[in-house]
Amino acid sequence: MDRKITDYLTAWKESGHRKPLILQGARQVGKTYSVLEFGRRCYENVAYFNFETNPKLNHTFEENISPDYLIPILSHIAGQTIVREKTLIVFDEVQLCERAVTSLKYFCEDAPEYHIVALGSLLGVAVSRSKYSFPVGKVDLKTLYPMDIEEFMLALGEESLVEQIRHSFQTDTPLPSALHDAAMQRYRQYLIVGGMPECVIQFAQTGDYILIRHTQDTILASYLNDMSKYNNLNEIKKTRLAYDNITVQLSKKNTRFQYKLIKKGARAAEFENAIEWLCLSGIVSQVYKVEQIKKPLENYRDIDAFKIYVSDLGLLCAKKNLVANDILYMVEELNDFKGGMTENYVNVQLTIRGYQTYYWESGRGAEIDFVIQRGGQLIPIEVKSADNTRAKSLKVYMDTYQPAYAIKLSAKNFGFEDNKKIVPLYAAFCI
Repeated sequence: MDRKITDYLTAWKESGHRKPLILQGARQVGKTYSVLEFGRRCYENVAYFNFETNPKLNHTFEENISPDYLIPILSHIAGQTIVREKTLIVFDEVQLCERAVTSLKYFCEDAPEYHIVALGSLLGVAVSRSKYSFPVGKVDLKTLYPMDIEEFMLALGEESLVEQIRHSFQTDTPLPSALHDAAMQRYRQYLIVGGMPECVIQFAQTGDYILIRHTQDTILASYLNDMSKYNNLNEIKKTRLAYDNITVQLSKKNTRFQYKLIKKGARAAEFENAIEWLCLSGIVSQVYKVEQIKKPLENYRDIDAFKIYVSDLGLLCAKKNLVANDILYMVEELNDFKGGMTENYVNVQLTIRGYQTYYWESGRGAEIDFVIQRGGQLIPIEVKSADNTRAKSLKVYMDTYQPAYAIKLSAKNFGFEDNKKIVPLYAAFCI
């Protein structure tokens, strides 16, 4: 299965300014698989070290973290010679050994000819509680997310369809209706399967939604286990409560996150650490409201007003125990949830594309789902779960700020009208 991260890793390997790379991301997004595949293709050998399955490794790093000391020992542990430029060194679950993270600074300064990739599932959580300093400026940092809908379609052999979607996006010309319908079907399948590589492989091989749901339940259980294992004792219950409640709040008409909906009388002070833990672990992300549409948007965010979206659509459907057919046919009983689920989907695609997402509200209740900076322009994005795309809020925004153009994501085919770029939901990866 090809992942876009491979292009990034190839450029990293060939860069004259290469530093040790930390690849972070939530559990099961495919970090280990992607890096080992890249290592097999692009290096003579791979020296792989896992701090979870081999806790004795920690002792090696406690003694001394200079490259001259470490390389002979690591060669011995790996059972193969580590050669400059020709061996890829992989530290997996590196968040379990803070000294290994610190050692990357010395590899950067004293031995840059060694190629190292460190993988961390809960690195953000570990760094915020670390005893040793993080090697700021001495590492390249990259986040790997679940597979986006383009990678999903490519895994299903839809190269031609993806190419035509990209062409239609660039030219604002509708896809033939048969292809549009086929792509909408793939979009609904993606909502159920999500982007966890194991689930995508199972879907490509079997098309069995029950098998995929079992895998998703296993991943969700591992997240709950992490909440207990890598969290402050006082925060475990709060983190689980907050996580359970996020999916409930996506069913509300106003998807802005409200602490009082977690439990009666709940306040920010009680749950903000739990939400920070979920964000740092990569399981969820926060999208803040912006009070003014000016650059940089970050300067105008309202820290008390935000939405929370989960990182994977398949896990969202599994958490809500939604049946595959209900999503495939978008049954009426899902009406309350469709809006939140579709917003969540779009946020995932935009985040994977590297956008920092925000939302906007007027004083009179008009709301724009996302505002992003694209090509130097601040662009509003309106999201609709169906093809009924009348959007009063978007008109209010455009009259107020007069953006270069707006994007409307819905079930409608491609087009361009009234300075609005009409984009079908399945093409969100093109933005």
